[in-house]
Amino acid sequence: MGRVILHCDANSYYASVECLYRPEIRDLPVAVAGSVEERHGIILTRNPLARKYGVKTGEAIWQAKQKCPQLVCVPPDYPLYVRFSAKMRAIYEQYSPRVESFGLDEAWIDLTAPGMTLERGERVAHEIRLRIREELGITVSVGVADNKIFAKLGSDLKKPDAVTLLTPQMYDSLVFPLPVGALLYVGPSTQRRLAQIGVTTIGALAACDPLLLRHRFGKNGLTLSAFARGEDRSPVMPVDHRAAIKSVGNSTTPPHDLTCMDDARCIFYLLAESVAARLRESGLRARCVTISARSTELVTCSRQITLPRATCLSGEIGRTALALFDERFRASFPLRSVGLSCSMLSPDDAPVQLDFTGDEARRLQQEQLERSIDDLRRRYGHQIVRRGVVLMDKGYSDINPVDDHKIHPVPFFAG
Repeated sequence: MGRVILHCDANSYYASVECLYRPEIRDLPVAVAGSVEERHGIILTRNPLARKYGVKTGEAIWQAKQKCPQLVCVPPDYPLYVRFSAKMRAIYEQYSPRVESFGLDEAWIDLTAPGMTLERGERVAHEIRLRIREELGITVSVGVADNKIFAKLGSDLKKPDAVTLLTPQMYDSLVFPLPVGALLYVGPSTQRRLAQIGVTTIGALAACDPLLLRHRFGKNGLTLSAFARGEDRSPVMPVDHRAAIKSVGNSTTPPHDLTCMDDARCIFYLLAESVAARLRESGLRARCVTISARSTELVTCSRQITLPRATCLSGEIGRTALALFDERFRASFPLRSVGLSCSMLSPDDAPVQLDFTGDEARRLQQEQLERSIDDLRRRYGHQIVRRGVVLMDKGYSDINPVDDHKIHPVPFFAG
């Protein structure tokens, strides 16, 4: 029985939702962008009208407005996008229990069943496309194939509001002539390395000797070879699947550059509060703390340290991060942004070795106190309880890394 996989991709998702709620800007070039005042001034997404002017995702707002002076920039409303994403997923789940999200705006749907063919899957894809447009007011492009990689490729081929079927018989005419960068997970660096051996199209990658690819790219070379030939057999995770969390982190670009250790202390304790709260919420503790720092020239460096015992205490994480920063980055001021993450995770119900000094018992009491603070923040907002150190700078103290936490695509290889 052959597989039938759909990949649904909401077209210009953030911008489409904003235009749905703001009829007055629907016929204008629109971009959802960060705040210039908060130094997050980049284009997150844009509508088709803005795309015609050459506005690109990831460029600065001032660059976009040089191309399109009449560009309308609106701030992101993540709770709204999450709500629409849930509505789309509810529709997908009416067709299959095997729905795997890839960010807020994309999802794979596995329709595989006795009697289901790719052609029938194409008809289902059109039905889903029409329902999304009529019930939610936005559009999706859908790819149909027998594997996840080519289903994703199909959804990218025709936009907006379209369905593309890719059968094995179509590979020679539709897939293989495409540039190798059109394949999922072939980024600019991989493209350059493939070009060095004369591989510039998906067809050339499919025809390339797998042993040569393994030699140059390791085991990922064999994966790329299988992807290019349409031999991906990775499963679509069911709706109740929860991928294992490998790390928990936050980063922030504050309102002004970090110029001294007082700035660093304020920011790292803010980030530690957020990361520790998310560890506790997920029932985890961590043994590895990693920090990153980005210079005003946008060069990023990172360092990490392993703790003697796992923790989910914001104080321990904050002190560790600050000490590591003091050791490695004190001479690097000014800095544009910093980040903090925790890895080497273990469940918080794992056995803990107590000691004669009572130190571990005190740590457990502190953890219980922080869980009580978590309850208060859930009821009254994150800012209801704050550390005194974060009040040293008004610009920093207003940062809320918990509510500002962004949702990123689930890694393809998760699970």
